[in-house]
Amino acid sequence: MNYKETFLSLYQTNIHREGADKLLDYLLSPASDFFTAPASTRFHGAYAGGLVEHSINVYECLKSYMERTRVQSLYGLSASDETIAIVSLLHDLCKVNCYKPGTRNVKDKNGVWQTVPTFEYCDDLPYGHGEKSVYIITGFMRLTREEAFAIRYHMGFAGSEDMRNVGDAFEKFPLAFALSTADMEATYFLESKA
Repeated sequence: MNYKETFLSLYQTNIHREGADKLLDYLLSPASDFFTAPASTRFHGAYAGGLVEHSINVYECLKSYMERTRVQSLYGLSASDETIAIVSLLHDLCKVNCYKPGTRNVKDKNGVWQTVPTFEYCDDLPYGHGEKSVYIITGFMRLTREEAFAIRYHMGFAGSEDMRNVGDAFEKFPLAFALSTADMEATYFLESKA
């Protein structure tokens, strides 16, 4: 099964909220490059299809995190399969249609400059990162407050927002911490630089 098929299976098995079908129609439409977009320009998932692969990796990491006995019994953290799928599979919708093919010059192993393909970031809707994902999703279906905060703050302390807000969000909405942890695990341990 390829990443697109895996994503579709996870989405259709777990997400049944009103409007979810319309959001999936959008992701599958020519108006969206979700299944072919990279996850970044030069780092994790910096290749065609990197975004959908990253989304699946975050899902698997979050699902595993939420199944830990310590997380459930000591922290009292739980979430439905639907919530886990929504926040992990859709956390980076802000990256849809933001990467354009380009080139850059790099030296090969002999020190000779070569032009190589790359992606350039060009955001026509500069609404922020997590907040843009929340904005896109809520155009199709409602999110719970905890889901919205988890997606909004999934960058954790690596984002550019006020650090007090991140800490407050993590304290009030522990799913935000869990999603941030899963995102970092996927990015730094599962996905290599291009």
